[in-house]
Amino acid sequence: MTAADLATRLAGRTILIIGDVMLDQFVIGRVDRISPEAPVPVVCFDHEEYRLGGAANVAHNAAALGARVQLVGLVGEEGTAQRLREQLARSGISADNLVADPDRCTTRKLRIVTTRNQQVARVDYEHDAEAGGAIEAALIGRINALAAGANAILVSDYLKGAISRGSANAAIAAGRTHGIPVLVDPKVPHIDYYAGATVITPNHHEAEAVTHMRIRSNADALAAAVRFRERACCDSVLITRGEHGMTLLGPDGEAELAAEAREVSDVTGAGDTVIATMTLALAAGASLVDAARLANRAAGIVVGKFGPATVSVSELRGN
Repeated sequence: MTAADLATRLAGRTILIIGDVMLDQFVIGRVDRISPEAPVPVVCFDHEEYRLGGAANVAHNAAALGARVQLVGLVGEEGTAQRLREQLARSGISADNLVADPDRCTTRKLRIVTTRNQQVARVDYEHDAEAGGAIEAALIGRINALAAGANAILVSDYLKGAISRGSANAAIAAGRTHGIPVLVDPKVPHIDYYAGATVITPNHHEAEAVTHMRIRSNADALAAAVRFRERACCDSVLITRGEHGMTLLGPDGEAELAAEAREVSDVTGAGDTVIATMTLALAAGASLVDAARLANRAAGIVVGKFGPATVSVSELRGN
């Protein structure tokens, strides 16, 4: 199946996304001088932008490709949470299944950026303790209620609290119950949470950390994928390797995918695009290899854009 043919089949699939939602704030200005107070640039404010980040950016990517998205995550009860809900609504994504925790803040990344897209500084507002008690139970309840109507489940773990052992186990168990794939964008400290997942998509740094192997070649990447799959107890592994492409290890063999980026502007959120596209492709009936190829094409497009961004079906089709 060609990428163009597959891209036309993505619309209308329902994806259940569980993970760490974030709001990305960009304060943008000009730099003309260095501060007399410290050796840092003085940024003269021009404007600011807000974008969806983390699992919310994954959801945005899936929605941009025509998916019906059900999003489960954690927010606080402050103004940032309201702004995040508004951003989701603008992207056609319901915020009804976000769980509000009065004891935490909504994750927000404030980036100070020049008008030439050079990042000067970043400030993170976060509460990263894992959900527990009634909050974890609320997350699990939403996962169980929504899984029956999904074509695939996606776990987007950023270590900000929404992914606990209980919520991860619930997502994977729901996938088995309903016979649908479960894909995980992982974080190393939670590697034991993902046993039973259909596909896990570590980047090469995460794969090295989990396997204690160095990845410097395609052969190294394949060997690391074999060990990663054994360690994580999952069906398949897709290691994303930046300019070196991707290494896929599935039940039926392996594949090396060369990077497709023609010009790299910003890699922020590229992993979100990869897993959103791959999940949606599998939900549309694609083979593992075809889904990975489409995700690779999407990554090559999105790194040419600034900040967390999305890819359209027409871009995937090459129109």
